[in-house]
Amino acid sequence: MLKHTVLATALGAALGLPAHAWAASDQDLAQIRAQIQQLKSNYEARIQALEKRLQETESRSPAAALAQTTPIPIPIAAAAAAAVPGPVALPGGATPAMNNAFNPSISLILGGTYANLSQNPDRYRIQGFIPGGNVGPGKRGLNLGESELTLAASIDPRFAGQMTFSLSPDNTVSVEEAFFQTRDLSNGLNLKAGRFLSAVGYLNGQHAHTWDFVDAPLAYQAFFGGQYKPDGVQLRWLAPTDQFLELGLEAGRGSTFPGNDRNRNGIGSTALFAHLGDDIGESASYRAGLSYLRTSAAQRRYDDIDSVGNDVVNAFTGNSSTIIADGVYKWSPNGNPVQTNLKLQGEYFRRTDRGSLSSDAPAQSTGYRAAQSGWYLQGIYQFTAGWRAGLRYDRLHSGTPEFGGGTASAASFSQLASYQPRRATVMLDYSPSEFSRFRLQFAQDRARPDATDNQIFLQYIMSLGAHGAHTF
Repeated sequence: MLKHTVLATALGAALGLPAHAWAASDQDLAQIRAQIQQLKSNYEARIQALEKRLQETESRSPAAALAQTTPIPIPIAAAAAAAVPGPVALPGGATPAMNNAFNPSISLILGGTYANLSQNPDRYRIQGFIPGGNVGPGKRGLNLGESELTLAASIDPRFAGQMTFSLSPDNTVSVEEAFFQTRDLSNGLNLKAGRFLSAVGYLNGQHAHTWDFVDAPLAYQAFFGGQYKPDGVQLRWLAPTDQFLELGLEAGRGSTFPGNDRNRNGIGSTALFAHLGDDIGESASYRAGLSYLRTSAAQRRYDDIDSVGNDVVNAFTGNSSTIIADGVYKWSPNGNPVQTNLKLQGEYFRRTDRGSLSSDAPAQSTGYRAAQSGWYLQGIYQFTAGWRAGLRYDRLHSGTPEFGGGTASAASFSQLASYQPRRATVMLDYSPSEFSRFRLQFAQDRARPDATDNQIFLQYIMSLGAHGAHTF
């Protein structure tokens, strides 16, 4: 009985019962136990209701989209909304601002190729253009290819973050992207900072595994060395209009091609871009864009061959200004791309270089100015579920470079002799699911005047884990 009295006293104090009820009988204890059980039942019901609401909220949030991958186009409006995820609200108005436990979406892209090349890839060059970055068809034979590991997560209601590691066949790891971005600042504005794929042009902002061909167009190789990935900040504004209208500004360090690391303070590159898109009836949509990029370089070195055939190292110092016009058109019957769909895509580049060239063997220099251009046009047709065929044509115009005001002559820079590189490519690919793809590609590459490179590629792309929906 003493034990019951002590227990009743403790429970009475815990539940705020009056003092005269502390010394209770067995009947009182039974009532207390019943009240406790009722409280437990009520709280369990409330917890289950809250968990259900949380699951429903998460399933409607952009974070849930990261767990899905789709190889088919998404509408313009959906692409704009997916670009900046919104905050996830918890029941009762609570926010997870004080809980940023690291629980990211993780995706891994595995890629590999077999390449049969009729010309030695070690001697590959795009005649008439200063080389830089990732240029050429790669190595012969079986190659692991570039793989990507991406981690993405919400940081708090105001910020999200992402990091993508690039795993190269030569067993090196590099950071392809590492940035944070805001989640709807206000009035359609959003900010991104870190290292990211620039939004200039159309293809540049997409990871390589989403491309419709094994390699980048010649224009991207010649003007960007593959892809332009600045370290800097990006500000976007999405207009509150029925049409998709986006304006943007980027400011970066300028350490990547066509710039280089100059060990200086301040901004080394600036970019402006505008994108406009809309639906055309129920079966088609489009997006068009115009971009401008300005960078600077100081002694940006590259390999060349002198007038007598010796290997030399030359360098460019000056400014580069590039204008890009891009467009994409997509069609699928009644907006359903599962069985058949068509995509037409093209971009035009024009770059002006102004500065000087120097050579180490022997030491000499000259003024340099060049206006160069290039374009590509491609079409991809999915003729049945999982099967697609594509055709791409590339063309570059090196222009006629102007030399003068120094000790060197044009003969010292044979890489820059005028030429019009071109390439024609066909491909066929099969996707058993949205997570796997196999591709056969043939290209006839005339990037250099002294050889035609017939290229055959077999490629596989495998997607593991959560991966965000592809952009329009």
